[in-house]
Amino acid sequence: MGFLYCCLFLMTNAVVGFVLGRVVPKRWFNPARGIFQCFPFEKEGKIYEKLGIRFWQNRVPDMSKWFPNLMPPKALKQNAAQQLPVMLQETCVAEAVHLWVGILGFFCLHFLPTLGGVMIALVHFVFLNLPFILIQRYNRPRLLRLYRTMQTRKENYLARADFDLCNGAGA
Repeated sequence: MGFLYCCLFLMTNAVVGFVLGRVVPKRWFNPARGIFQCFPFEKEGKIYEKLGIRFWQNRVPDMSKWFPNLMPPKALKQNAAQQLPVMLQETCVAEAVHLWVGILGFFCLHFLPTLGGVMIALVHFVFLNLPFILIQRYNRPRLLRLYRTMQTRKENYLARADFDLCNGAGA
């Protein structure tokens, strides 16, 4: 019975985490602060390349493909400058949800306080949550870099346009 309750707890925890990830205000998540910032040891996400993340990140299940109406698309389009802030916040939401669900998964030991329960909780965290946390931590610095580059180009363009207008160019 403990095994069944443990599995039911893990599934319920995952569903609640998914729902919370969709309803929590995105403005609560800042990709450049707190646990979501890139730490020096991560080397702008390059540390994850040693894990081969570039090759396996697109092979794991993607909720945005299963629920396209509930989650924003991951491909950048023409309006990338408007999409990037949302995508950055979504990486924070995904990381927070997987961290929450993964850590709470260890509470299944309440239902199955055996070595089997420990193994279930570890497998749940290591294989069903940790890869998704790593993917977010790998992609976020790259998206931040792209966003900052686009902002700099926009500022430079506007500065040149102001200069041209002030000097009577284009008149």
